Amino acid sequence: MTNAGQARGTQPERTALAWTRTSLAVLANGALLLLRDTHTDASALHRVAAGVAGMLALSIYLIGVKRQRLLARRPLPDRISARREVYLTGASIIALILISALSLTL
Repeated sequence: MTNAGQARGTQPERTALAWTRTSLAVLANGALLLLRDTHTDASALHRVAAGVAGMLALSIYLIGVKRQRLLARRPLPDRISARREVYLTGASIIALILISALSLTL
């Protein structure tokens, strides 16, 4: 069993890893959309979807950096919930899925 202080000390690192992993997955989605039609001209919708994925990946990464800094502060601030960021990221990923699916069907 680990010490509670040690477990809390690793939370910023775990948070950073989770947000970084999510941003890399979104970035990979954008790269796959661009690579899908390397032999033909990629449609404008493919480029838009890849651009949205790139911007979303960058914003997710920046949210992760912000969260890591917040959780590393001692004493912890009163409000450390990332509810707004999580909902915004989830909604953005759903929108990216819809854009990606639309671009792949056309």
